[in-house]
Amino acid sequence: MKKARFGILIAAIGLGSITLAFREDLFLVSKNLDIFASLYKEININYVEETSPGDLMRTSIDAMLEGLDPYTEYIPESEIEDYKLKYVSTQYGGIGAGTLFIDGKLFVNEVSEGNPANKQDVKPGDQILKINGIDVNGKDRNQISQLLRGPKGSSLTLALLRDAAVINKTLVREEIKQPNVSYSGMIDGQIGYIKLDKFLENSGKEVKDALELINKEKPKGIILDLRNNGGGILQEAVKIVNLFVQKGILVVVQKGRNPEKTISYETLNQPISPQIPLTVLINGSSASASEIVAGALQDLDRAVVIGQRSYGKGLVQQTFNLPYNSLVKVTVAKYYTPSGRCIQALDYAHKDKNGEAEKFADSVMTPYNTKAGRTVYNGNGVFPDVFVEPIKYSPITISLAGKNLFFDYANTYKKVNAAIPNVKTFQLSDADYTKFVNSMANKDYSYVSRTERLLAELKIEAEKENKASAVKVDLEELKAKMLSAKKTDLVTHKDEIKKILETQIISRYYFEKGKIEQAFQYDKEIAQAKLIFNNQNQMMAILNGTGNYKIIGSPIKSSNN
Repeated sequence: MKKARFGILIAAIGLGSITLAFREDLFLVSKNLDIFASLYKEININYVEETSPGDLMRTSIDAMLEGLDPYTEYIPESEIEDYKLKYVSTQYGGIGAGTLFIDGKLFVNEVSEGNPANKQDVKPGDQILKINGIDVNGKDRNQISQLLRGPKGSSLTLALLRDAAVINKTLVREEIKQPNVSYSGMIDGQIGYIKLDKFLENSGKEVKDALELINKEKPKGIILDLRNNGGGILQEAVKIVNLFVQKGILVVVQKGRNPEKTISYETLNQPISPQIPLTVLINGSSASASEIVAGALQDLDRAVVIGQRSYGKGLVQQTFNLPYNSLVKVTVAKYYTPSGRCIQALDYAHKDKNGEAEKFADSVMTPYNTKAGRTVYNGNGVFPDVFVEPIKYSPITISLAGKNLFFDYANTYKKVNAAIPNVKTFQLSDADYTKFVNSMANKDYSYVSRTERLLAELKIEAEKENKASAVKVDLEELKAKMLSAKKTDLVTHKDEIKKILETQIISRYYFEKGKIEQAFQYDKEIAQAKLIFNNQNQMMAILNGTGNYKIIGSPIKSSNN
């Protein structure tokens, strides 16, 4: 009896402490709101120059939120539609065309298949002069977007410049759907492949529909591609995991300072592919919901994760309504995968002297165990089971892309070639690549190579140490050799340049679907997945933690085989 009374007393004291702390927080909030409101009023009334109350408020809000994390943000009424398109919905009224600014001029960059722009023969490379009679010169990206989008069924006119002639097009806006699953199908007739670009509305259903069609083909394995997927809705991630694991399995736990934000998410339905071999592709741009799916399937030993370490966003956001149809998106919790790890890479609670969040040190990383006892770690994203070296482009390739020279050549190629061979095996011929090289003769694609940067740094260091005269001749000789070598960079880096050219060219004929299919032949992560599916013993060894693997961009080798 005494123990019970003592327990009640402890609980009562604890509750009293919490209530007192809560009251103190409310007092501080109220106090600071009064100070801010008074300051805001006095500035607007008394400042020597005319002020904009809206701009002052937006600046103060942004400054306040900047001290937290980049995911906590204010969305005014004027930006609500863009916010919904980016984070919630996949539909809008438009024409289905992407645009690109080159030297201040607006061009059609890409056209999506079956949408109004495609139906009215708007082509990549067309320069847009006017939209609904409004000159686009001087307009920014947001203004162009507002001119192109509008209610479904409304008309729009475009004045285009093509081959030195002005042509006019009248289009009727349609509901443009940007699916979460941009591609699904079979690779080599044996492996199912699903490319998931985002976790917005209906992404779980889209993956389920794709999976059901693939299952009819009785694949030997399935690849779920989450590369470059920045995430989205947490609940959709849970639904996708549920397609591959049994009902009643813990997928993710979100934990917040507010107890109401601590929620456990389990699978609610029977899976449709509980046994089929599964691989998940990730890279450094796979974040948030992508990491929940990859991390959960890894922790449950349900899939082999292939690629590079993921981004490391282990935070959950929730939106709250504010007055005058505005919103605030707030980070309310961290999430934890089934093993108990949080993969958040940056510590926003502790920033350096420049206000930058630092990565969690390796020394504070903690080991966790998967269902089968494999070791995984918290912090710094999801580490793949099979690491594949990422593609690193050379400075010349980056320069060519940045100056839109791939874009220009693809447009020229389409004018000369009415059709191309099989999309899945298409490769640019040596003769066509030579034409591309020749077309660069009068183009500016200047760049500074890594070696040139190092030489410049070496010269500076030599000057600091008063040794510039001693090494001047050597530095000049190295510089001359470097300039000579740069002249052959179009040949030296032919393979990587050619692949990007092919991607640009294929999109002119087969749109987004063609770009994906044509790239299969070069995809190193898909190649690794094929190797795993072709050797089930290796796959089981990885998932059971019984293999000793060292995979760095080369085929899998196991000490057990």
